[in-house]
Amino acid sequence: MATTTQNNSKSGVWDTGYEWKIILILSLTFGLVGLDRFILPVLFPSMMGELGLTIEDLGDLVGILAIFWGISAFAMGFLSDRIGRRMVLVPAVIIFSLMSAFSGMVSGLVGLLLIRAVMGVAEGPVASTGVAVAVEASHPKRRGMNNGIFQCMISLMGNAVGPIIATQLLLVTSWRNVYLLVGIPGLIMALVMWFVVREPATVTNVSAAPRPTFGSLFSHRNVPLAMLTLMCAMGGVFVLGAMMPNYLTGYLKMSVQDMGLLTAAIGFGGCIGQFAMPTVSDFVGRKLATLVSYVLAAIFIFLFTTAGNASFMTLFVLLFLAALFNFSALAILAGPVAAEAAPIGMVASVAGLVIGAGEVFGGGIAPAIAGRIAGAFGLENVFWFPIASLIVGFFIALFLKETAPRKTGGA
Repeated sequence: MATTTQNNSKSGVWDTGYEWKIILILSLTFGLVGLDRFILPVLFPSMMGELGLTIEDLGDLVGILAIFWGISAFAMGFLSDRIGRRMVLVPAVIIFSLMSAFSGMVSGLVGLLLIRAVMGVAEGPVASTGVAVAVEASHPKRRGMNNGIFQCMISLMGNAVGPIIATQLLLVTSWRNVYLLVGIPGLIMALVMWFVVREPATVTNVSAAPRPTFGSLFSHRNVPLAMLTLMCAMGGVFVLGAMMPNYLTGYLKMSVQDMGLLTAAIGFGGCIGQFAMPTVSDFVGRKLATLVSYVLAAIFIFLFTTAGNASFMTLFVLLFLAALFNFSALAILAGPVAAEAAPIGMVASVAGLVIGAGEVFGGGIAPAIAGRIAGAFGLENVFWFPIASLIVGFFIALFLKETAPRKTGGA
């Protein structure tokens, strides 16, 4: 029941030009999603005093976006399998861009929670439908690599470039103006996507094949397994992203600018991991690449946690490597593993189902739990939670079935 790839080439020859064009557009757009989403923890220390916020509020703000992201990733992915990719993607990009700008106008926690919830609803479809568009444009032997390119931009822009831009802008303007500025580029990308994205044959020719039922989404054992293990991978990713700025400024007593530079290690490491390991998985297999990622991510988070006030470079390298392997597990599971387990015509639905489960727990519940741990036991103890989460994820991933075309003899 694994998915097939559709390039929609009229000549019958693989349209490599469209493949690379759409991967570029998806990558830039997903990078903006990351920028809009992950800029909150970086700006949060500057927002706390003015808005009367606490570290527990940070966990709730990160969590509410993730929960609505997760629900929307499946619901809108399911919808895009029926009405088309553009009709879902373009409004979603417009809305999350506007919500980012509106974040600079809030006066308190309630308004910020509402905006983050709507932002989650709009950003979820970019993940699930974006995976489907990338898969449909990609040659099967480049499926892991292309999904890696697409997904790695959320780390590069959200966790690497974003913290540097935001903290440097804070030297010359307010956190409110930073939010306003980062909302503009998404509106441009929405226009570009409307004219470039192609619809798959299963949408343009609705009679081509019978529609699978909701139950059939679980026909491949990798779907429920990927849902469960991705919860663990995302638990690591989002606790690192949400709690790191306050850990560095509050516990290690770094300046805001140094915090921005060190936090960028999450983004640079995550970016390389999301690109490199899905590409490696095209050759060594999805399962092995995922298992190795889990083990090394847990090891490097442990080493970072116990490093304390080590040198800046030591902390940067450890955080870089922890993020590299944590994000690589996320990218393999949310991209090629989910896509290759999907019935024909239901790639966005399955991707949304897997991503949604990971988001609701890993991105929603886990940061809220971490916020409570930080409040009760101190920021220095918060990273034991993602370590435990990654260990559990490793054991679940042991039961995945290999689906990489080069390993299974597929196309």
